[in-house]
Amino acid sequence: MNEVESVARRARAASVDLALATRATKDAALHAMADALEAATGSIREANAADVDAARAAGTPEAIIDRLRLDEDRVRGMADGLRDVAGLADPVGEVVRGSTLANGLELRQVRVPFGVVGIIYEARPNVTADAAGICLKSGNAVLLRGSSSALRSNTEIVRVLREAAEASGLPADVVQLVPGEGHDPAKALMRARGLVDVLIPRGGAGLIRSVVEESTVPVIETGVGNCHVYVDRDADLDQALAIVLNAKTHRPSVCNAAESLLVHADVADEFLPRVVTALQDAGVTVHGDDRFGALDGVVPATDEDWDREYLALDIAAAVVPDLDAALAHIRTHSSGHSEAIVTRSQQAARRFTAAVDAAAVLVNASTRFTDGGEFGFGAEIGISTQKLHARGPMGLPEMTSTKYVVTGEGHVR
Repeated sequence: MNEVESVARRARAASVDLALATRATKDAALHAMADALEAATGSIREANAADVDAARAAGTPEAIIDRLRLDEDRVRGMADGLRDVAGLADPVGEVVRGSTLANGLELRQVRVPFGVVGIIYEARPNVTADAAGICLKSGNAVLLRGSSSALRSNTEIVRVLREAAEASGLPADVVQLVPGEGHDPAKALMRARGLVDVLIPRGGAGLIRSVVEESTVPVIETGVGNCHVYVDRDADLDQALAIVLNAKTHRPSVCNAAESLLVHADVADEFLPRVVTALQDAGVTVHGDDRFGALDGVVPATDEDWDREYLALDIAAAVVPDLDAALAHIRTHSSGHSEAIVTRSQQAARRFTAAVDAAAVLVNASTRFTDGGEFGFGAEIGISTQKLHARGPMGLPEMTSTKYVVTGEGHVR
């Protein structure tokens, strides 16, 4: 706790300077951090290779290793993400609403940084750069607690980011890695109320549940992604096939990948053989109900399959009699992340978007579009599946709070 308290106090001090920094200063730091990441590609990949080797030796599933691995393109993507954030509008100081009251007082509600943001996350070391960039641009100091599997990668990335920030005139402590090994440092971070303003978990259901239940620091919950694609009776089946394949196979190890497929009974005879063959050709194991199970190679779905976030080349699949049955299935099994309908019926699309309770609802588009970058927000901090403060991809505005500024001319009440 003493070590975590120490870095939190340093982050608190750094956050004061960062809150006063101009957009030009913050953007210059982001560009310097991006350039430094690319210049350090060799050392970052060397550290990452050691993490990947250790993970593989420990028998880590390939889906998790894919999230852990950094190649040259992914390092470049981290750098480009920082440059993208630099190009976005600075949310700090934005007037959310304002008016002149009847008594002449000027009232403004303006965006301000949280102050110190803690992030606990698993595997993906690209989150380290994404989180640092968004927190810096939104005026927040950040405390990063990655998983032990990415410790070497995260340590090297943070070293590079800190040096670049300091060279740009900002305190190095605007970006810090929470020290220590094991679970105790993460628990100490969860209990650093008063030093840490908000905590954001990114990872599997177990990690998120642990942080939500054990933290005394306010938490913005990012949820798992049991995302559905529903192929309606009025779907363009060629379009549906392309969307299902993209949603499942484009990058199966991420939270916006499709994990469940629902098909209207009226198009099942035509669509099921096509979609099963295409998925199997892409290496996907289909866990199907009785209708899907009549096709070769389909594995019978269990009750647990309907709630699974596979993060792998697996998908649960069922035939439903109508749109209402699809909606009922989604209400029962959805994690509230992203749900998609493929249909040419405006009536069906309107009913689906109104009835589905999720952070993102997509019509004739892949669930893979639920992403801060794809939404134009820059590199996201995470995708919130809760309903308070933020929901969906969290970009710069979602990393701020507000305060009221009241200006008078000697007014007294």
